[in-house]
Amino acid sequence: MILPDRLRPGLDIVFCGTAAGPVSAKRGLYYAGPGNRFWPLLAETGLTPRRLMPEDDHLLPDFGLGLTDLAKTASGTDAKIPAQAYDPEGLMQKINQYRPRALAFTSLTAARLALGNAYLRPGLQPADARLPGLEIWALPSPSGSARGHFQLGPWQALADWRRG
Repeated sequence: MILPDRLRPGLDIVFCGTAAGPVSAKRGLYYAGPGNRFWPLLAETGLTPRRLMPEDDHLLPDFGLGLTDLAKTASGTDAKIPAQAYDPEGLMQKINQYRPRALAFTSLTAARLALGNAYLRPGLQPADARLPGLEIWALPSPSGSARGHFQLGPWQALADWRRG
């Protein structure tokens, strides 16, 4: 396991990426790459009450948020992750075990791989029979390498949904 899951029962949202990036794997921390907007986005959208840093990833469950990745045995850029490293079934088992209110993929690639839908769009997704009663979100990647395609709207919509 490259990065330990940050999961427990009763979470509002579990964020799921594709795999730990090179810097995250080296540092042993989620979303630790230079230019990654994940941590600032949490504060900017109100998902956390203050700005956290990658070193705080273990604190995220205290804010009702969890972390995992679709590939737990490989790290690197998405293009370098072997297809067999992705484990959608393992993700479904974790989500069914911990039962968060929502699963939010932190990239469209992760959502497409996990849900088997190559055509999904950012935002709230249709219900998935494998995850009954769960809200599923596909978010634009906060990675620095995806800046050209980033949209704040789906992240803000997720935060608004959480606030009810």
